[in-house]
Amino acid sequence: MVRFESPELLWLIVPAIIAGLYLMRKKKQKMLILSRIIVAVLLIVALASPFTIVPRITTDENPNLVIISDETDSMNLFRNGTASELYEAMTARTPTSLVRLTGDSTALGDAIVQYSTGDNQIVLVTDGNSNRGEDLEDALKFSKETGTTVYYVQPELEANDLSVRIEGDKTVILNNENQFEIVVSQAMEQTVTYSYELYLDDTLYSSRTITQEERERRITVPQIRFSRLGAHTLKAVIRPSGSDTDEINNVFYKSIYAIPKPRIRAIGLETNSPLANILQNLYDVSASGKFENIDSRKAIVIDNTHANSFTQQDVELLRNYLNDGKGIVVVGGDRSYNFGDYLDSPIEEILPVYSRPTDWSGGRNVVLVLDISQSTTAHGTIGDILGNAINILYDENLRDAYLGVIAFGSEGTDVSDGLQFLGTASNIESLRSELESLAPTATSETSLDQGLAIAEEWLENEVGELEIIIISDGGIEQSYDQSLDIAEKIVGSGVNLYYIHIRSSAPSQYDQYGNRYAEVLMDEVGGVYFHLQQGERANIEFENIQQTPDEETSEPGTYPLIELNTRHFITQNIDIEGSITGYNDVTPKAGADRVIITSTGKPVLTTWRYGLGRVAALTTDNGQGGENMWATQLYSGNNSRLISSTINWAIGNPREETGAVVEAPDTWYGTPVTIELTMYDQGIPTLRLNGDELDLSLTGTNVYEAVIDPSPIGIHDLSGYPVAVNYALEYRDPGLNGNLPGLIKAYGGNTYSVNEARALLFEEAKGNSEKLVRDRVSQKIYFLLAALLIFLGEVIIRRIKEIREMKKLEQEIRT
Repeated sequence: MVRFESPELLWLIVPAIIAGLYLMRKKKQKMLILSRIIVAVLLIVALASPFTIVPRITTDENPNLVIISDETDSMNLFRNGTASELYEAMTARTPTSLVRLTGDSTALGDAIVQYSTGDNQIVLVTDGNSNRGEDLEDALKFSKETGTTVYYVQPELEANDLSVRIEGDKTVILNNENQFEIVVSQAMEQTVTYSYELYLDDTLYSSRTITQEERERRITVPQIRFSRLGAHTLKAVIRPSGSDTDEINNVFYKSIYAIPKPRIRAIGLETNSPLANILQNLYDVSASGKFENIDSRKAIVIDNTHANSFTQQDVELLRNYLNDGKGIVVVGGDRSYNFGDYLDSPIEEILPVYSRPTDWSGGRNVVLVLDISQSTTAHGTIGDILGNAINILYDENLRDAYLGVIAFGSEGTDVSDGLQFLGTASNIESLRSELESLAPTATSETSLDQGLAIAEEWLENEVGELEIIIISDGGIEQSYDQSLDIAEKIVGSGVNLYYIHIRSSAPSQYDQYGNRYAEVLMDEVGGVYFHLQQGERANIEFENIQQTPDEETSEPGTYPLIELNTRHFITQNIDIEGSITGYNDVTPKAGADRVIITSTGKPVLTTWRYGLGRVAALTTDNGQGGENMWATQLYSGNNSRLISSTINWAIGNPREETGAVVEAPDTWYGTPVTIELTMYDQGIPTLRLNGDELDLSLTGTNVYEAVIDPSPIGIHDLSGYPVAVNYALEYRDPGLNGNLPGLIKAYGGNTYSVNEARALLFEEAKGNSEKLVRDRVSQKIYFLLAALLIFLGEVIIRRIKEIREMKKLEQEIRT
């Protein structure tokens, strides 16, 4: 395809042709004028500097390698000298430098960013546990964008080590039950035996002997009640009976601060309902006076209350209450939401839902068709193919879709075991694990048609919105015709087809005219085409599915509950089980977060932020027993924690806003932490750490901050507020980081054992140094030659004619 450096000069052709046509009308030498017009046009085209793009692949036979050797304290579990031996092996073949990281912390992300220059490749020799500085994934993304490939060499683990920590809330409510977990990690996956002891304020609270085979074991501690306000301490101690390299991480301290029960207001609360029992046990509940003195309450719970109970003035009070940073939880029932005339009422304005039947209930099926042919490794696109697939996996608009993964090289392979529901975190993580474990096949063929054939079969009997997303380097030259045939059938059956084309140096992605096969394929069948540079992610906009509301949703039935957003504060460490028999049919507003849904996609718990405040819509009832009640299972067993967690989310900060309030997280030895002091009353802001006064900086209205780095390990006193300091973060996660190989692959690198690195790393680094160079080849000479030939031809023809005429004239004169 011919392009022009100065295409605007082509407009000169217009006046040249007009002038030529004018002269042809006025003069008789029409052929002469026509030839001059052609010559002028050719000269103008040459003046516009025509050129074509000719791709060629360049390879660096001696790629520049940077080996980053993690030699921090946590690497004592591994065989020494791995990086030095690899350096000696590589430096004999190609320019190689060695960078050593030492100390009691690992800033792996910082090192990757520092040495990603674009003209080199990085080799990591580490346990993969980065605990300071730049986030590891962000660093790998940066290296990808700069053109630096990162490889990972796993050192050989020689010794085992165990570590312990305690997980749970630091701020607890007086006399409430609190759940804590002791987490024990080991470097190896081997059978170890240890005893643990948990001390509460220096008194033994729990002890047990454990046999562990997995890398990480979570031990649930019997629920603890704190009966005294103020500072408390938990201390966990493990005593391994076998191999354990470091003793420093066998003890863990957790500081606790007990506060009075937060005060909340309940409106319309049924006294004997399960909801009332939970609220009265956990909080200081006031049910007297509808909206009197609500400013002193941390949250308001509205239980099954009709819209006509709220005046416009009441709603205005609630708005002001939310704008002060407070929270509201509205519980459903037979007098609430769609049964309580909430639609278009004043109270609905502050809620995260509309009280009309939801126009969404699932029905989307997505199939990812991924290219894992050998060319994806040769041309460095496998990381972007998997990265784009993982990006789609976490798309918010696919929370309730069914998704499957097919990989293709010379043939198609079912990766996900068919379509999987994305409404559960376990399914998402399982699919991600499958994606991260994909590796290119040994074949050089890219048989897209084989993958599409399986996708067509999967969707053949499905209904609703159907999507197939191809992610490939576009090298489909060999299978183009077969792929076109099956793609036409797929689109003709109502399936939306997308092609995410990762740009690479693969020559088989272009036809003889320089057109991209993938783009032509999508043009032919009417699909959607994305052409991405390496490191980019496609933004596919999945539209909401409009469905006719199910007329039977108001009938009694059983509706299993599903955690839709497992990363929300409310659902952390909660496993919802069971069903409800009814609900208020509502539609989430734009910007709302669906946290819990039914298996049919109906919202049960929906949240959003309103101003500075928080609003939760629980669209099932209070669990009161009876024939028409819906949610008795929601208030029993472990499920009841959902109610307290929802109220706690609405409360936000449970501490009283009086006097001087200190907030300070626990920390690790050698890791500074920022503490905050808020002055609600008049007074001089003063904080003392272990008796020594701190320098405070004013950072907001009556808010002061300071940075502390307390030592030694143990509990420290911050003006009566406890701060725990534990072993250095370097010792928390012994052994290899199991997530790093997936990250390395997602960003274009590869993972090796030590022996594999010696044998294969250099060749792969040389292959990844291949770059597609597009040279501009000027076509100006061809237009100039054409103009010259036409001009010379016209001159020669005229000269021959003149000579013939002269000879003819001479003969006439002689005769």
